[in-house]
Amino acid sequence: MENNQKEKSNNKLWIIISAVLLLGNGTFITLWLSERGRANTEVVIKEQVILDRDNVKAELLELQEEYATLQTNDKAMQVELEAKRAEIAQLLEQAEKHKDDAYIISKLRKEVNTLRKIMKHYVHEIDSLNTLNQTIIAEKNKVAADLTAEKGITSKLSKDKDALQSTVNLGSILKASQPVAQGIKVKSGGKKEVETEKASRVDKIKVSFVLGENKIAKSGGRTIYVRIVSPDGKEICKSPDSGNMFSFNGSKGYYAGREDIDYRNEEMPVSVYCESPNEFIPGKYQVTIGCDNVIIGETSLNLK
Repeated sequence: MENNQKEKSNNKLWIIISAVLLLGNGTFITLWLSERGRANTEVVIKEQVILDRDNVKAELLELQEEYATLQTNDKAMQVELEAKRAEIAQLLEQAEKHKDDAYIISKLRKEVNTLRKIMKHYVHEIDSLNTLNQTIIAEKNKVAADLTAEKGITSKLSKDKDALQSTVNLGSILKASQPVAQGIKVKSGGKKEVETEKASRVDKIKVSFVLGENKIAKSGGRTIYVRIVSPDGKEICKSPDSGNMFSFNGSKGYYAGREDIDYRNEEMPVSVYCESPNEFIPGKYQVTIGCDNVIIGETSLNLK
């Protein structure tokens, strides 16, 4: 009987020891699996950070090449472009230096997006300047050609018996003096006008001038036309069809605004409002005033 009790006691002890060992092994396995999972997670995160760094670096190298292609004769803009190129070089150094830092890589990605937006603005500005230069050169050549032709005509007419009549005809052409173009913001339901130089706020361009006194010109009804060439070299008009065209100096163009007047051979202030179907953009606008198939005045407007 005593042996049976000992045997039962030993069995209980082995059961307790086995339970303790099983519990200990279970805890160890749980801790090992947890540590292994954490290590795997850290590896995945580190690999993702490196992948993000490589992507950002590739985008920076692409931006560096794109900025290198931007060229302009505008000195102020050229200085800005050089500064952006230097900034990209610094960002590339940071990407290499902090390749394991997720926070730095995230900041660099934001910088890349900002630089890309700025580059699009520079591309637009350079295109606008190039277009404007081409327009100015073309207009300059045309004016030079017109002047040459006019000199030839004048020289010929001076020897002709109709020289007096030609002089009278030239003298009857109206002149638009003191031409001024302004960007206008319309307020209070169209009852109030406020001048502005910001392109984003301009609703209309107001062109004002004074028709000079001319006693030999024919009095009565006249139509004044205003032609505006935007900074991108395009003529502003409601729609590009023949109903919005007028003639000037042997050419034809689209008008942005027109005004019918009653001229009485005396000085007369005139204002013409010009609207655009598209938003006004920053840059220089060339303004031409026409009447009776000739140009009678010119001015320009710079919008920021």
